[in-house]
Amino acid sequence: MARITGADDHLKRLRKMTSGMRREAGKLVYTLADMHATEAALLITSGAVSGKNHVVSTPGDAPNADTHLLDRSVHAERTGPLKAISAADAPYAAALEFGTQKVEERPFMRPAAKKVRKEAGSLSKAALNMVVKGGKL
Repeated sequence: MARITGADDHLKRLRKMTSGMRREAGKLVYTLADMHATEAALLITSGAVSGKNHVVSTPGDAPNADTHLLDRSVHAERTGPLKAISAADAPYAAALEFGTQKVEERPFMRPAAKKVRKEAGSLSKAALNMVVKGGKL
């Protein structure tokens, strides 16, 4: 019968790696939510003119910032160890994103998600490589 030496030490390393992986995955999840929120805010402020010379965006394009209530309401927050959200809290955010009977949609969260999704895969691979090699993000 073969005896495995160091099994207890190996088991401790595996347990530690698992908690380390969860911690690094949690960082990644929050980072992606924050990237999404940042991209959404940039879509709103990009090319926008506030005040007297404000021009309303065309339907289908992200809204142009005027008072900055909308872009400043976009944020990311952790909702659990492996969960995070990005949200826009302005009272009219959903109406602009999805449209209403009176206003055509001017999406900013969905296009931001599409753009960030492209980067998410490479960031996830990099995070996995860091965890496997014992590094941190």
